[in-house]
Amino acid sequence: MSHTIKTLISGFGANPTVYELDEIQDGQQVERALQQMGCKPSIPAVFIGQQLIGGPNQIMTLQVKNQLVPMLMRAGAIWI
Repeated sequence: MSHTIKTLISGFGANPTVYELDEIQDGQQVERALQQMGCKPSIPAVFIGQQLIGGPNQIMTLQVKNQLVPMLMRAGAIWI
């Protein structure tokens, strides 16, 4: 699912930063913090403009409602 979300966001011209929790030193701590923030499952967790959006379901809901692109624009992630 992480690849799908990354592909979707990249498809609009954004350049997402991806942190692979299994490849960073404190990945388990980050995952626990995401769970405490209410992100279940904890990965992938998507932040746009330093705001936790949620996981794949939330991203796909924003896309279906045509709200994802405006959110990316407000965050300065894309320019159309």
